[in-house]
Amino acid sequence: MATPNLGIREHSHGGDLPVSKLDVHGSFDPDDFPKPTGREEEWRFTPLRRLRGLHDGRDIADGVADVKVTAPPEVVVETVGRDDARLGRSFLPSDRVSALAYRSFAEAVVVTVPKNTEASEPVFVTVTGTEQGDAYGHVLVRVETSASATVVLEYRGNSVYADNVEFVVDDGARLDVVSLQDWDRDAVHVSHQYTKVGRDARFRSVVVTLGGDLVRLSPKVGYTGPGGDAELYGLYFTGEAQHHEHRSLIDHNVSRTRSRVEYKGALSGEDAHAVWIGDVIIGEGTEGTDSYEHNRNLVLTDGTRVDSVPNLEIFTGEVEGAGHASASGRLDDVHLFYLQSRGIPADEARRLVIRGFFAEVLNRIEIPELRERIMDEVEEKLALHE
Repeated sequence: MATPNLGIREHSHGGDLPVSKLDVHGSFDPDDFPKPTGREEEWRFTPLRRLRGLHDGRDIADGVADVKVTAPPEVVVETVGRDDARLGRSFLPSDRVSALAYRSFAEAVVVTVPKNTEASEPVFVTVTGTEQGDAYGHVLVRVETSASATVVLEYRGNSVYADNVEFVVDDGARLDVVSLQDWDRDAVHVSHQYTKVGRDARFRSVVVTLGGDLVRLSPKVGYTGPGGDAELYGLYFTGEAQHHEHRSLIDHNVSRTRSRVEYKGALSGEDAHAVWIGDVIIGEGTEGTDSYEHNRNLVLTDGTRVDSVPNLEIFTGEVEGAGHASASGRLDDVHLFYLQSRGIPADEARRLVIRGFFAEVLNRIEIPELRERIMDEVEEKLALHE
């Protein structure tokens, strides 16, 4: 079977017709995408005016984002120019902002874990916005055959920033990623994470979004061989007037592949807006695919808005499992009553329930100090809520 680009299928009947409503056209040329108006399905939940021009065709990077990498010695870290042949081989940009980011970045960071190597420590990639203005970036992480690594990708500071991130997990390899969007309150970030999972390879991602004025993150996963396994988890706490949007696409384009998607969010404050779109395609002619996606939201105050849309399209009858679920609601009064009946004050009972709600996702982060730091920041947002 020919390996398609992630999120994009190659078609024998003319070359560029989507096979489903979840499939999209792709191009490295921003002009191949019309300027979004907000009426398109993929943009209808995003407040375009708050993108500060990232979608309107500008490709002049007048802002600055500093990228630093800390890695153990067995991991190869390079800063390369736009002409590096390794860049852009695992994906096609799926919207105008992604294409603009690819056309506009000046340098890219390439992280390579060599074949049969287990990284002895996590790799930390830190992107810091240093001033106002548009900035663009590109990161490629490749874990070669039978290698394994954990990568922490952290965004902080203040910027209007768009980037593409490529994760390539070769046959028999393992990659765990923590993506932490911890921007200052006024930052705007639009990011696309494109992942290619090889034969019998394993990819696990934990996305944590706490900061920023507007953050829109689009993870996309495709497979290049049977036995590929992808797990995508997410946690977001959306405060007053923040917009947090997560749009995942799992393309089961190869037989006997597995995926799990679970995102949990809490919202507090006037005009807090969280969006989760979960798309899954199970391709024609595939067999033995196992997929499930789930989104849950806790609404802590009035004046918030949640949009949660799971989508599943199946083009074969030979499916091991497929399903999706979505739920949004307030704290369970039964849980609160149980804790209060045992002498726990009401405010503390609420905090305990919310901690428990997030714990399942947080516990998947295997770096204790990072897990504790994220919980501390969640606690800070909870304190603001209280």
